[in-house]
Amino acid sequence: MTLTHWQNQLESWLDQHHTMDDGAHDIAHFRRVWKTAQQLNQAEGQQADELVLLAAAYLHDIISLPKDHPERHLSSRLAAREAVFILNELGFPAELIPATCHAIEAHSFSAALPAETLEAKLLQDADRMEALGAIGLARVFYTSGRMQRAMFDPFDPLARHRPLDDLAYALDHFFVKLYKVADSMQTSAGRAMALQRRHVLERYVEDLLQEL
Repeated sequence: MTLTHWQNQLESWLDQHHTMDDGAHDIAHFRRVWKTAQQLNQAEGQQADELVLLAAAYLHDIISLPKDHPERHLSSRLAAREAVFILNELGFPAELIPATCHAIEAHSFSAALPAETLEAKLLQDADRMEALGAIGLARVFYTSGRMQRAMFDPFDPLARHRPLDDLAYALDHFFVKLYKVADSMQTSAGRAMALQRRHVLERYVEDLLQEL
């Protein structure tokens, strides 16, 4: 069976069973992660199993606890466990399920699990890429708005005279986490892409400061 077949199967299952009101972790996010994972795999020599990558990309956030949930760090483990049932239900090749679940478990920043396979490294890079660039810019303010956090401190946007606090200000999250994401990439292709996308965030901060 082709990748297109399995992509259609996964999208159909998600359409029927997965309800998600979080626009940062919706099916459009799954599609982007899959596309980015493909791009990175191609740049790395097309060595990864694309079917494992596909399934992991579409199911990595099948369970995604809110960022302020006390058990947020368990989301990827719970998602991997749920993925086993979904993939078995769809008749996915049984021999590929362990690798798919490992990639799902290891993708999460908060889980802090080592990515031990190329597929896991590519998925982790592709998912973290969503925190950078124009998409990352949109997502950080979208998520902060949902959590009722201010866009920035109007009196000290760069936190020069106060501690950084991304629980209060969206812009602080750039310095607390987002800029560092680019340094956490597992593949050379991921690092190159992440550097380009980090520049988008840096340029935005420069433009914001000029306007302020």
